[in-house]
Amino acid sequence: MLNIAVIGGGVGGLSAAIALRATGHRVHVYEQTTELRAIGAGFGVLPNAMHLLATVGLDDDVMRIGHSADDSIVRDAAGNKLGVENWPQKRSSLGRTFAVHRGEFQQVLVSRLPSEVVHLGKRAVAARQHDGYAAVDFADGSTIAADLVIGADGIRTVVQGALGMDVHATGEGIMAYRTLVPIEKLSWAMRDPRLAIWFGEGRTFLCYLVSSGRTMNVVGYVPSDRDAEETWSAAGDLDELRAEFAGWEPRVQGTIGAAESTFKWGVFDRPPLSRWSTESITLLGDAAHAMVPHLGQGANQAIEDAFALAAILEGADRESLPELLKVYEGVRIERTSRVQNVSREAGRLYRDFSNDDMTKKAEAISDLISRNHIAGYDAIAEAKRAVNRP
Repeated sequence: MLNIAVIGGGVGGLSAAIALRATGHRVHVYEQTTELRAIGAGFGVLPNAMHLLATVGLDDDVMRIGHSADDSIVRDAAGNKLGVENWPQKRSSLGRTFAVHRGEFQQVLVSRLPSEVVHLGKRAVAARQHDGYAAVDFADGSTIAADLVIGADGIRTVVQGALGMDVHATGEGIMAYRTLVPIEKLSWAMRDPRLAIWFGEGRTFLCYLVSSGRTMNVVGYVPSDRDAEETWSAAGDLDELRAEFAGWEPRVQGTIGAAESTFKWGVFDRPPLSRWSTESITLLGDAAHAMVPHLGQGANQAIEDAFALAAILEGADRESLPELLKVYEGVRIERTSRVQNVSREAGRLYRDFSNDDMTKKAEAISDLISRNHIAGYDAIAEAKRAVNRP
């Protein structure tokens, strides 16, 4: 059994704690916020993550708090239906897709952990490796030591610094506006609750239901030549959002009109890391492989990391840990680098101004996603194969 410290109480860190505890390890999570509140926006729990959550009985919770995103409709800016049915990745042999509110999903994960496991108000300022163990220093002056430290501390990761890595983000030239709208304000969505996506010149508008169908999660991707914060919660301007989609069909206009506020998110890209681990420190989620959002795989890849790491570390001790972390790093870098690349290519297709045939653009993106089989990956099976474990 290992004593494990997870730095970061987001989707990846909490998933790792649940998965690692299920394989017999002692785990503590250290989160910088002083309260885990239901904030954030929506995301899709895709089949490659859904079937992993099912191994610890979390699939029922996802279905309870989420809304089915299996079915979709694709339109152009004028509202014309495009010939692309069932936007890919929503179904696979591994299961279905449900859209959830990030904050509500985080609360589900926290509820599966004993209260003494999650430590709030613990902002990490440094991580370092010593002989046979790792240590983390916090802003409150305290220090903890563990057999293994997992950096699940997101895009502004502190733990990544222990690896001597310095990866710079580059802007994609786009910005996302996000908002949440109660379903009763959207008559079109009450009649047709499918995931809906609109393609226009250089812009995309995406709507899907979360919170058991009570709330519409809305995302508008627009070109931008200015920097926006790489955060989920920077305040946006509804008048600016309205102007970006001026002239689009009534369903889009009505959805923006029903919003009471918006926040904006700068979309940045990073190259893959060449390594994730030392002998007693490793990374997962955005700390290891922050990726652009065009496949909706960011949180799903963090969940894959968590369950793959738990499968590889089953039965591990301090002596076997360094070699097993190399196995984890190898199998996950290959997988996440591929997903990063496909996400990047999907983004280029979305922003292709030379292709003004929206049907062809939608078909090209659909084909890219379908032929890469992103949602049909079994992270536990691949992890066990990497350590020759049945």
